Amino acid sequence: MRIAFHAPLKPPNHPVPSGDRRMARLLILALRRAGHLVTIASTLRSYEGEGDSGRQAAIRRRAARIAQSYIKKSPKTGGPDLWFTYHLYHKAPDLLGPVVSEALAVPYVVAEASFAPKQVDGPWRCGHGDVQNALRHAARVITLNPNDAPCVRDVVDDDRRMAALAPFVDTRSTPSASHDRAKRRADLAQRHGLNPDAPWIVIAAMLRQGDKSDSYRILAGVLQRLRETPLQLLVAGDGPARAAIQANFNGDPRVCWLGETSAPDVDAMHAAADLVVWPAVREAYGMALLEAQAAGVPVIAGGTPGVRQIVAHGETGIIVPSDSPNLEADMATATAALLQDPDRRRAMGRTASVRAQTHHGVDDAAHHLNCILENLT
Repeated sequence: MRIAFHAPLKPPNHPVPSGDRRMARLLILALRRAGHLVTIASTLRSYEGEGDSGRQAAIRRRAARIAQSYIKKSPKTGGPDLWFTYHLYHKAPDLLGPVVSEALAVPYVVAEASFAPKQVDGPWRCGHGDVQNALRHAARVITLNPNDAPCVRDVVDDDRRMAALAPFVDTRSTPSASHDRAKRRADLAQRHGLNPDAPWIVIAAMLRQGDKSDSYRILAGVLQRLRETPLQLLVAGDGPARAAIQANFNGDPRVCWLGETSAPDVDAMHAAADLVVWPAVREAYGMALLEAQAAGVPVIAGGTPGVRQIVAHGETGIIVPSDSPNLEADMATATAALLQDPDRRRAMGRTASVRAQTHHGVDDAAHHLNCILENLT
């Protein structure tokens, strides 16, 4: 079928890399792999993060013009058979999908919506109402983060319209990325002056304020607790909070800041790594954690509900309860244990790669998406 795709938080062609952009692109890939013709309906970004009512109103006016233009052009272009919106919440509501799908009488599907009842009277109350309207209008609501499901289900109030989809990655590049780890490790060591004989911990994450900076702060504390342990930490990512985040590590010479890193170079980093350690503070599910496991790298992570669905505790890594009052110390203990047990690390890495291929690959996601969307048109 012809599917109009929209991502109001960050369009798939946005210049700034992030897990959200990766997931949007992966959903398009999976839908196309399932045989559908997918087009990006609009690059409108409805995100407004300051609670500025004037800016929100301006975005809504622009959205209304775009929606009417799309509706007017549809008879000439053939129009979509289905509208698919990815990731909406009160700060980035879907201002196009409900209007267009109703006008064109096509099914409306949303994936990864979150609904926060406490925002009903907040500065994003209009966006909150838009999300509520979208969920009630949707023919299917697909959840990727189990943490979102309860509040979303309360609005949808019909389990027949709810569907779960496991997070997934494109594992096609994994075999080539994982091939010849020794060479990749030697290349990275030479390029960045790293110790190839010490265990390598890696992480790919944006350097921005909020949840990411909180995770980096805890990670810095983990390294401080392991200050006598020979290791290398490689960080792939950049962002506006780089200086503040780096300051938490107090110039630790074991840390190598790679800056903004292309997807192939992240794959190469994972292929050369021994371990991923990430507190995952309020993480939805952690695309980078799944990508690392697909490349055969075990993970130590904070146990948010989303992370628990992609990291198998004791099999592909170690989950540390995210509500632990001693999260930093618990993560340091788990990290030290795996650093001292290379055989267990390698066994977990092998299991992680197989599990990612069999349960979190794009082909499996394509099949499940097709099952969710069938019979809607």
